[in-house]
Amino acid sequence: MPVTNSLSQDSQIHLAVVGAGPVGATAALLLAKQGYKVTLIDRQEPQPGPVGLGMDIRNVALSPASAELLKGVDAWPQKFAAAYDTMKIWEQWGTNDLLFNAADVDQPALGWIVQVAPLLAALWQQIRAQAEQINVVLGQVQSIETPSLKGQLKSQLQGPQGEKVVLVIQQQDDEQRVTVDLVIAADGAESVVRKSLGVPAMLIPTGQMALTTIVQTANVHENTAWQRFLVDGPLALLPANDANLCSVVWSQSEATCQRRLALSDEEFCRELEHAFESRLGKIQAVAQRQAFPLRQQLAETAMPHPRIVLIGDALRVVHPLAGLGVNLGFEDIAELLKIIQVNAHFLLDDPSSGLNKFARQRHLRSESMLRALDGLKRLYAQDKPAISWLRNAGVGIFNSQLWLKRQVMREAMGLSSKQ
Repeated sequence: MPVTNSLSQDSQIHLAVVGAGPVGATAALLLAKQGYKVTLIDRQEPQPGPVGLGMDIRNVALSPASAELLKGVDAWPQKFAAAYDTMKIWEQWGTNDLLFNAADVDQPALGWIVQVAPLLAALWQQIRAQAEQINVVLGQVQSIETPSLKGQLKSQLQGPQGEKVVLVIQQQDDEQRVTVDLVIAADGAESVVRKSLGVPAMLIPTGQMALTTIVQTANVHENTAWQRFLVDGPLALLPANDANLCSVVWSQSEATCQRRLALSDEEFCRELEHAFESRLGKIQAVAQRQAFPLRQQLAETAMPHPRIVLIGDALRVVHPLAGLGVNLGFEDIAELLKIIQVNAHFLLDDPSSGLNKFARQRHLRSESMLRALDGLKRLYAQDKPAISWLRNAGVGIFNSQLWLKRQVMREAMGLSSKQ
């Protein structure tokens, strides 16, 4: 979305963004570019991640809409973003491949697989360049207060709508207090802000772990995102800038994941090759393997206080099978900016008057995504012949309906509200 400096008359408005990962850092930069004074809070600056075969093992799939936001703050890591123009999906028991092509929606790419460390480095380079507008505070949020509720934090944090919020931040040997008009919590799945306010989060257990790594393949990946649905969980090989390197995201049961982590590199390569039906030829090399538990969760509300909103993983965590996670966080930013651009003065007087609609819409969007992904995971976990036949027939019908595929692609790419 285009960014304009439209807030010179409201430069006294002070916002805090808690969490300086990709979503929080981007939010801070976009708000600063509009003229707001922003305090960006995190425990530490970005740290290097695990590297394998010359790549950061951590990566995210970014949609064209998310890429547009990053380019708007000059933080697009071009050299570390691998475009994919095709997506191929098939299942363990099926015979039909589901194909998506960027050309079908007149786009150069469906999305990009972006390495996390270079992305954070690009964002923080811009943050440091905006030192007059963005004040970085390194430390842990200890408590949240309003003038009417000083002292111990209470989950029912309330008070006059016109009053500000005070964040108490614990640093190494000091304590800093930051007074702001609005707090944007982008501090991840274990959000300190959400937990401090006592906001319940609905947890949808997946019973799965995600095994991630980088592999070198004999055949080129063809700028394609490959995903195979196995009964135990989906397996994705995602393209890198090197035509023979792919990121692996393999969802599976905890027991199976622990067994695969213990395999030798050669044993793992052969097992991965078999699970992937050798579609990219022999797996020639593998980097170190990482694993983390998968879960889906949703906070009870996106606005636990008139002056506090939750975005990104602080609001919801989704299964990685569709690559939507961080893109939903960027959607949150875009929708929040739309509301603020219309009338920023409500942040000084009654923020809930403008943010109630944002909170409702983002919560509903999150609910629908969680249900859809949970349903998709359960559907492909069914190995009964009749269900497998129905899935396969459905894929064939869907694949033949170009208009429907276009609609699904535009939604996934964040283009549904454009053109």
